[in-house]
Amino acid sequence: MIDLDAARACLGRGAVVLPDPVPAHPLLDGKREIGRGEYSIVLDKGDGERVYKIVSSPADYFLYTADDRPRGKHFPVIHADHGIIGRARSGYPLHLIEMERLYPLAAGSPAAELAMLLIEFYWAACEQWSRLGSNMGRIALYHMTQNPVGVDQGIREALKALSDFVEEYQVLPDILNANNLMMRKDGTLVFSDPVFIA
Repeated sequence: MIDLDAARACLGRGAVVLPDPVPAHPLLDGKREIGRGEYSIVLDKGDGERVYKIVSSPADYFLYTADDRPRGKHFPVIHADHGIIGRARSGYPLHLIEMERLYPLAAGSPAAELAMLLIEFYWAACEQWSRLGSNMGRIALYHMTQNPVGVDQGIREALKALSDFVEEYQVLPDILNANNLMMRKDGTLVFSDPVFIA
């Protein structure tokens, strides 16, 4: 088993979270923050089905809104793009996205076991291609599409769609962090936030 915290630290992506406050916005007033990541803040919409996600990374914004974004059962359902609601300290615009509510991987669940399989295979591929520097993640993801490891056709197609998106938009994949792989109530594994910009 790999040490995910050490792996992320090795890539210079340890426990970094978006430092910006939640901007004032009528849709967000009184909403409870339920998660915060490197480039995003998630607030509970209050209906049990959807969340508001504030994203500062252009990679995330493209992943959630581009016409040619990856879709299917292993990618999040996006309900609305509510536009720019502020600017992050990084200088990037803060976009407000309304999307389906996803859940952390339940320990011991099939989704968690599948996520660990993907994470470990991805990390091994990153180590194999580490001499390529910042391109190692792209090559590792492509390697996963060419050499699937005991995953079903749906996951193979999702990995291929993600790899194609990464190449088209020149972003980097991030499936090392289990928080970027989540699940629906029905146990379906979802690539919730699998890209970033270097």
